[in-house]
Amino acid sequence: MKKIYLALIISALALSGYGQITKQVKSSEQIWLGYFNQTRLSDKWGLWTDVHFRTTDGFVGEPSKFLFRTGLMYYLTDDFKLTNGYNFTNHFPEEGHANVSMPEHRIWQQLQLHTKYGKVRTMQWLRLEERWRRNIKNDNELAAGYRFDTRLRFNYMLNIPLSKKGIVSNTFFVAINDEIFVNLSRKVVYNTFDQNRFFAGLAYQTSAHSNLQLGYMNVYQQLGVGNRYQNSHTIRLFYFQNLDIRKNKKVH
Repeated sequence: MKKIYLALIISALALSGYGQITKQVKSSEQIWLGYFNQTRLSDKWGLWTDVHFRTTDGFVGEPSKFLFRTGLMYYLTDDFKLTNGYNFTNHFPEEGHANVSMPEHRIWQQLQLHTKYGKVRTMQWLRLEERWRRNIKNDNELAAGYRFDTRLRFNYMLNIPLSKKGIVSNTFFVAINDEIFVNLSRKVVYNTFDQNRFFAGLAYQTSAHSNLQLGYMNVYQQLGVGNRYQNSHTIRLFYFQNLDIRKNKKVH
């Protein structure tokens, strides 16, 4: 726990511009598309699935990443869940492997909590990732073996209804969330702070169990050399679906 607290403090300092090294910030424009599904199978068990596609600079440029994530959820309560799962990520050709895609495999564990304050809804998760990224020989060829790292992520989401009815079918709401990433591996020297993602957008509750969110996301990432940063201005379109297929149970 001491290491986690220290990492979070270092990340906060990095976000505030701590240090004397001159920053080199590169800006880009991207599009992120995503689908999220949580399906409750029984009182205690459920399945998690999400799929993503992202572009590179220029919004409609080359593909950047494809992600597929799945997991088994355990319900401690209706609003508090544990998840353990697997994630495959394909990093399309980019700087460092300009002519070859780099595969990445992850195992992840997560605590997720839903709360309500009147008609306002919040969601937060704490996620630990173990990452195996394929070694790169040069811009044209993958090398044997994988580099192993661990990363901690904390995400907080706030949904504010625009209807007096609250967040119900066929109503709009404002979606705001922020997620911070911290590298925990001992091999990481210069970028304990990995990145921060801030999103604000408009959402439409398409049914009792699904919603569509469209808005702006800023991704501010520190690269491995320490003084280089990537600042991505992103159009984000995500579809969220929460299903309950228990017998004689209503959909939440």
